[in-house]
Amino acid sequence: MAGKVYLIGAGPGAADLITVRGMRLLQQADVVLFDALVQPEMFDYCQRAELIDVGKRCNLASTQQRFINKMLVDAAQKHAVVVRLKGGDPMLFGRAQEELAALDEAGVEYEVVPGVTAALAASADAGVSLTSRGLARNVLFATARVGYGEDPNDWVKPVVAADTVVLYMGVKQAAEVAAALLAAGMPANTPLLIVENASLPSSREWPLTLAELPKAADWHLAGPAILLIGEVYRAKLALAEPLATAHRKCSA
Repeated sequence: MAGKVYLIGAGPGAADLITVRGMRLLQQADVVLFDALVQPEMFDYCQRAELIDVGKRCNLASTQQRFINKMLVDAAQKHAVVVRLKGGDPMLFGRAQEELAALDEAGVEYEVVPGVTAALAASADAGVSLTSRGLARNVLFATARVGYGEDPNDWVKPVVAADTVVLYMGVKQAAEVAAALLAAGMPANTPLLIVENASLPSSREWPLTLAELPKAADWHLAGPAILLIGEVYRAKLALAEPLATAHRKCSA
């Protein structure tokens, strides 16, 4: 009899931000296929499971998506409880649809367990709401990243039109992101906030302007970072240290 696959959101980093449902399923799991951004502390919940690293790492050895899909189907033929543990929320920029399609095609039962996405953790760390009455009434989650062989991603127009923007996987492309937004008419003094390692004790933040964003590409941040854009970060920018000082702290 085939088992059941659970796509579980591990949350933004801190192990205790996983949902209670997600934690209980990890405790029951026979096998857990986990992403690169899942923190090792999360495995304390995996009391009896075989752990399989299927993480994707930029410019490093990674597991191709088609192999992950096959591993999930194969695991469900051997185990009753199979967990696919994804950083953040599985349904946001996590290739969940490809995995669900593979499970559907194979006739494998599945369930998705939501998680806390990095945008919410970064906002909590910064102490700045994504929305603000009279200032920001809409929020856009976007990415500028385009995978190999994929069609171009038309992300610029909606980003420029939004009140608050959360740009996933955008810091390593900081120069390209800044150039595209400036060319589309976004003001050079637009306030931004970079948050690294959201929800973890090592969380750090850097307020800056759109004009200063290209410098962030050279910071070589150690942990995952997210880019927040909008007028809600103007007060953060006003209180910020000079960018050169922030860069030195980043490199320390």
